[in-house]
Amino acid sequence: MAKNKTANILEIASQLPARWLIGCDSSELMPKVDRLFQKLTQHPTATHQKICLSEPEPVQFIASFIAACATKNQIFLCNPNWVKQEWQQAFDLIQPDIILGKSAQQNPSEIQSIAPPPQQPQNNSQFPIPNPQFPIPNSPFPLIMIPTGGSSGKIRFAVHTWETLTASVKGFQEHFHLSQINSFCVLPLYHVSGLMQLVRSFTTAGKLAIQSFKSLENGEKCAIEPEDFFISLVPTQLQRLLQNPDTANYLARFHTVLLGGAPAWPELLETARNCQIKLALTYGMTETASQIATLKPEYFLAGNSSSGQILQHAKVTIRGANGEILGENETGNICINAQSLALGYYPETRAFRPYLQLDDLGFFDKNQFLNIVGRSSDKIITGGENVFPAEVEAAIRSTNLVADICTIGLPDKHWGQAVTAIYVPANSCVTVTDLQRAIEDKLSRFKRPKYWVGVDQLPRNSQGKINRKKLHEIAEMSTERLR
Repeated sequence: MAKNKTANILEIASQLPARWLIGCDSSELMPKVDRLFQKLTQHPTATHQKICLSEPEPVQFIASFIAACATKNQIFLCNPNWVKQEWQQAFDLIQPDIILGKSAQQNPSEIQSIAPPPQQPQNNSQFPIPNPQFPIPNSPFPLIMIPTGGSSGKIRFAVHTWETLTASVKGFQEHFHLSQINSFCVLPLYHVSGLMQLVRSFTTAGKLAIQSFKSLENGEKCAIEPEDFFISLVPTQLQRLLQNPDTANYLARFHTVLLGGAPAWPELLETARNCQIKLALTYGMTETASQIATLKPEYFLAGNSSSGQILQHAKVTIRGANGEILGENETGNICINAQSLALGYYPETRAFRPYLQLDDLGFFDKNQFLNIVGRSSDKIITGGENVFPAEVEAAIRSTNLVADICTIGLPDKHWGQAVTAIYVPANSCVTVTDLQRAIEDKLSRFKRPKYWVGVDQLPRNSQGKINRKKLHEIAEMSTERLR
């Protein structure tokens, strides 16, 4: 693996092959890196700055990210598509010194209204602001803050370093027995799923192809040999690509299709197998710098639908209610200790050590494959019975009567919680009666939804994750008159 100290970031960049970037004009990459590095380091307080990176253009993002990492500042990756309220939330939290990104320059009136107070910079400025720093003393690495909203929709940042990111790369290399990693990226670079594709290719001298998902869905092909590349997708993207035989055949040519970001439903996985997609189901999150468990394609094609084996840079245990480590096939909370584990959340002081206990529930089978059951907080307790939404959703999806589905529990004075399905009908002819009849032989009575809420679309983010706060608001408004 290439050297991973920040002192060598510019050196690594300068040694990349000319055709490292594919799908965009990379001829100006290194000149952009050099100019930005000089600009970022020319101020006397250059090592104590907070940099917001909200660049939508890939080459400019990559150049800005490389230059910012080389300065050992605090780098906050921001979504260029955030709306005014989200930018306000981010600025209140960060109080940035520098903003790198066309979104700030192209919408000055909007940024003006949500930027910090007048004495603070409102766009690409380099004036120092006396802000408190994240409480990690004497860190030799730049702090790389990656946004994560989880299911609440509230913006927060997982604090990573160059060391945690490259530890994830090393685990990936060892899992797939590769020295170089070629990535075909259709995911946003500011998100951990896109960023890690950049870091993998950058640090291993592999190739990085960049294309918008929309153009891929429309049948446009990047000038690569797919057999040599990894591509990362979320389930909704995979579903859309498999609906077109041409894009499905193209996807089947890839070395590996990494699938993560949200749970995949059984029918989607079966369709992928039928299309001979070399799928690698993954389990990971922003806090772990992407996957810590990955199912290799040969197991998937043989019928395995677990999250696979744990990568070598991570250690995962399943723990019970009292913190005890559980055994084979025993379900409990997933706990993670990994070299790629974030240091904490910005600006909180609580660190993820000695391990991070998740709300996710799972178990290890006899072959030590990780199986995800659901989330403890999503579990519905109705009439004293436990209901896991994933099971209910899988049964409803299998009817082919819905295009999208999510199940939650709403407060109920009689049952404690009422199983509630919020769904997008497959067509305008689908009725609640149709859905109820279709799942009679698939779910026990207590697992069947008491309320059905039809919507045009579910509140999902770009990675396919549900905003559960908004979902509960939708369900509450729709079912209030029925209770």
